[in-house]
Amino acid sequence: MQISKFVLALAAASLLVTGCARNKAPATKALEAIETSLAEVRDDAAKYAPDGLKGVESQIARLNTSLENKEYDNVLAGTPQLEKAVATLKDAVTSGKAHARAALAAAKTEWEGLSAEVPQMVDTIQVRVDELSKKKRLPWGVSKEEFEGAKSGLDSMKSLWAEAKSEYSKGDTSDAVGKAKTVKGMAQEVRTRLGIKES
Repeated sequence: MQISKFVLALAAASLLVTGCARNKAPATKALEAIETSLAEVRDDAAKYAPDGLKGVESQIARLNTSLENKEYDNVLAGTPQLEKAVATLKDAVTSGKAHARAALAAAKTEWEGLSAEVPQMVDTIQVRVDELSKKKRLPWGVSKEEFEGAKSGLDSMKSLWAEAKSEYSKGDTSDAVGKAKTVKGMAQEVRTRLGIKES
């Protein structure tokens, strides 16, 4: 009787080990397929959906730990949810790319307007500064401090505008637009300070 119980226990243990070993291949294959699928979008995901990528990588790490611990059932149970997470991540990347393209197109359009407007504003200020520099007296409403500040501001505008053009030529359109808008704001302030009327 004792022997038969031992044989039954041994057979059950053998079946369990065999079952676990049988699950190893599909569990490994399922996880590898997900990792391959993620590899296709990992670089883009790091750029357009970094938080989503972290979440997926965390899930993969957990399932890899389960695989190392021979918990193949856990791996097989977790892979469907992980597949959904990767699919969601891919959707987020697609959406992020579309948004980035739209933002770039808008920035390029904005740059076209600024690249025509800003140099004209700077040139107008330069003409006014040259005019006032030749006069013995500054016009009423423009103090010496304001004039000196305007000249200094003009130098800063020229420098920043050169940086904006350089950024644009390198393809950094958003940064270029940001600097161009800063120059425009500075130019508007200096025009007011020097009494330059809107043309």
